Amino acid sequence: MKLHVFLILVASLSSNLVFADGEGDNNPESVRQIPRIGIKVSDEDRITLNTGLSELAELIKQLQSSESDFALTFLPDVEIYYRGVKDNLEHQEFFSEKDIAKALTALASGKQRAQQLLAGETPWLSQTGLVVRGFRSKLDGSAQPYGLVIPNNYQADGEQAVRLDIWFHGRGETLSETNFIDRQTKVVGYYAPANTIVLHPYGRYSNAFKFAGEIDVLEAMAHVKANYRIDNDRVSVRGFSMGGAGCWQFAQLYADQWFAANPGAGFSETPAFLKSFQNETLQPYWWEEKLWRWYDTDDNAINLAHVPLIAYSGEDDIQKQAADVMEAALTKEGIDMVHIIGPKTGHRIHPDSQAIIEDKMASLARVGNDRLPLTINKITHTLKYNRQYWLTITGMKEHWEPARVRASINRNQITIVSTDVTGLKFDMGAGLAPFDITRDITVLINNQTIRAPKAKSDRSWAFEIHLTDGKWVAGPRSGEGLQKRHGLQGPIDDAFLSSFLMVTQSGKPINEAIGKWTTSEQTRAIKHWRQHFRGHARVKADSEVTESDIANHNLILWGDFSSNQVIADILARLPLSWTEQGVSVGEKVFDAKSHAPILIYPNPLNPAKYIVINSGFTYREYAYLNNARQVPMLPDWAIVDVVNKPKANDSIYRFPGIPKDANFFDENWEVK
Repeated sequence: MKLHVFLILVASLSSNLVFADGEGDNNPESVRQIPRIGIKVSDEDRITLNTGLSELAELIKQLQSSESDFALTFLPDVEIYYRGVKDNLEHQEFFSEKDIAKALTALASGKQRAQQLLAGETPWLSQTGLVVRGFRSKLDGSAQPYGLVIPNNYQADGEQAVRLDIWFHGRGETLSETNFIDRQTKVVGYYAPANTIVLHPYGRYSNAFKFAGEIDVLEAMAHVKANYRIDNDRVSVRGFSMGGAGCWQFAQLYADQWFAANPGAGFSETPAFLKSFQNETLQPYWWEEKLWRWYDTDDNAINLAHVPLIAYSGEDDIQKQAADVMEAALTKEGIDMVHIIGPKTGHRIHPDSQAIIEDKMASLARVGNDRLPLTINKITHTLKYNRQYWLTITGMKEHWEPARVRASINRNQITIVSTDVTGLKFDMGAGLAPFDITRDITVLINNQTIRAPKAKSDRSWAFEIHLTDGKWVAGPRSGEGLQKRHGLQGPIDDAFLSSFLMVTQSGKPINEAIGKWTTSEQTRAIKHWRQHFRGHARVKADSEVTESDIANHNLILWGDFSSNQVIADILARLPLSWTEQGVSVGEKVFDAKSHAPILIYPNPLNPAKYIVINSGFTYREYAYLNNARQVPMLPDWAIVDVVNKPKANDSIYRFPGIPKDANFFDENWEVK
């Protein structure tokens, strides 16, 4: 696509990609709906759309019943059109008459693909230019869309692997599935480098690619790598506005995966940005502040030592604040950040800056990623993000405090300085270990020496150490008993970042107030998973849960020990005391007639998975108004007052009830 056409298309989208509404969105007791309610669809259009949906549904049914592995593999490429249009029609998410025309086009595309797939053909797999694809998400089983820009010279049956750029889109409150799919068939975007596939993830709508949006990106990237020849040493992350925020996050959380990161505008942390952009002074609970560390890039700045970074800002853009914050944070780590600034430019990428950035990105792509850096820096506040190249943190002294490691290889010695770390694993694949294989290896950690085995003949090496009674020893941490570990470390929101099942109550509640609240929150969680994270939660009644469900899903349990049989079955094995009179986690006891527990814990029926009691994802409608507010709102457990009227800061648009007690479990999943 020629540049002038591309720029016109970008300009046509600018009005739809808004970041937030400023100070008008600062009242947590008065919150506008996002996405807004769309137009009323005429009876004639509704009939036409429903006819198209029925025809596509029949084709999908034929594909499903064919039991063909080929058909089932590519079925999400068809389903994305059906689910997008169906959801947008049912939930009044057509925002203009043009959206109805887009929906009809989507249905036609879906039917064409379905008919081709029934015939055993998938011509879109070899298509170049703008291509829309779909994958099946592990979170809820839904088909999720993404867009690709594939260079014209890419050959599906070729041999050469190509570079992959991941582009994070800006905020779009009307970016429904129908609108996203339509846009990805028309707009190339800011960048389409030669010999490069560009992935445009949907990110499950407009959440700054956090939580389920984060998993969407990882799943889309994995799907692209499985379907196209991607050079793993030449994958980058890029984005602008809300997409710039997503880029900052992915750059620091997965620093060892990218040959470069190119964030523009957006935000890089929560409190200072909201003060600057929204003129909002936050009044967080102590656990909220700790949980900002999940996504705040300034708290994790040293990780960016491993990803070449090119930041961009418009000189006159209020969102220049994001890069300014990171420049200061990186300076503290001894890193001089490259910051390209568009002269006299607001919230857009200046063409001259664009050219400079592209030149730098091309140079970095020629170098590619570093497969085995001799020095590693890693900071994390959670074992969820515990790996950097050949180093993995396997244990922490305390979650949500900074665990930091610097490890350097010099000949056959690894010198390590660490804080708040209780376990480390080293893993270098075949051909990567830089050691003399005829000599033993020494690990010097915090001035303590540990002898390690030699590297293997294939130049691989693996070793593990852990802290016991204040002393580092060889070997992995003991696996006995419950321990916080990668993938099972909390907090509540982590249960929604892998496969989960909502388990509804079918019995009589312990009292009317708790029954009313749990039913309301259950309904809300299912509704808002669709509204905000654009999927359909799996739902079963407590009496229908199977051994397979327990084995494969985190169980999100709604109700109490009287109304939900699963809660009743496991209550005695939870760090929760709950009777008809009182409820407590720890020493404080609250009236069970007006207070309810919220909690995440390893499932006693399958400790490799979580159970959650009475919570969906923890941020609520007030956070929908600005992506920087979309952070975890509750830790591992809380007791909430569900009867009394909350003050503004505890509004129902911020919390499910008034938090009366809350905390994290310790590293052994015990009450602190």
